[in-house]
Amino acid sequence: MSEQILEVKDLVVHYETEDGCVRAVNNISFDIGKKKTLGLVGETGAGKTTTALSILNLVPNPPGVIKNGTILLDGTNILELSTSELEDVRGNDVAMIFQDPMTALNPVMTVGEQIAEAIELHQNATKEEAYNKAKEMLELVGIAASRAGDYPHQFSGGMRQRVVIAIALACSPKLLIADEPTTALDVTIQAQVLDLMKSLIKNRDMSMLLITHDLGVVAEVCDDVAVMYAGHIVEIGTADEVFNSTAHPYTEGLFNSLPNLKQRGEDLVPIPGMMPDPSNLPEGCTFAPRCPYATEACKSKLPELRDMGGTHKVACNAYDNPNFKLKGVH
Repeated sequence: MSEQILEVKDLVVHYETEDGCVRAVNNISFDIGKKKTLGLVGETGAGKTTTALSILNLVPNPPGVIKNGTILLDGTNILELSTSELEDVRGNDVAMIFQDPMTALNPVMTVGEQIAEAIELHQNATKEEAYNKAKEMLELVGIAASRAGDYPHQFSGGMRQRVVIAIALACSPKLLIADEPTTALDVTIQAQVLDLMKSLIKNRDMSMLLITHDLGVVAEVCDDVAVMYAGHIVEIGTADEVFNSTAHPYTEGLFNSLPNLKQRGEDLVPIPGMMPDPSNLPEGCTFAPRCPYATEACKSKLPELRDMGGTHKVACNAYDNPNFKLKGVH
């Protein structure tokens, strides 16, 4: 049996419109081990959510098209399943926590009904059995079972996020995809939700793909990290490798743009420029126009992932020079 719960290989996703082709995901590969958490990090527009939707085969078509790749969930290729087979997998074997808990919930159904719906569908339970299990799920995420009859608008943002987590975990999926699960929450509630997710994953033997732009969240939760830029994975490895042996200029820029408590009063160092238009990506390295280390070769040669030792890999042409080193994270 494979030690990987998810294996994504050579995934390419385009959005084909009348105005042109948006190359959202460009030939990415990564694995998630059983009982492990992978953090997928990058700016808005990097292709993180499209990657997540691909795993569920939920890329809207049209205009989205999965042009290439395989996505193996516990050995089963998701992209080869029929619609009915996919319905069995979604919410049961793999579940997703969407970005905005308010829009993810149905405003005219009670939260108990929404949790019970998944249980009734996937576990062949009666309405009563499903509703009782829904109450248990609410208790599990720290909400009183007596609130199962309440509607989403009667909950705070943090509690709505807990309800969405309860729906995702109701059928004990093998893989949980969490798309920016703490972005809309204040810092205190964010910490509570992260602690909740960590404990549930540990106790239920699940794996998780955590999509975020918050490196602090990644350090807190993730075993492995993949840094994504303009639809490419530019650096990947264990959290320790990426945080302590940062190898890509973009990852270095992400770290340097964070506040540092040891350097109070100093200006932040933002990454200059903007992410490129995915419908008009540069010919060579997509990060080259913003990179302080870029050479002429970077403008024409698309870098491939190269081994940096252990599981650590980086896609950067500057390493063609064996003496190249980053200046270091401030």
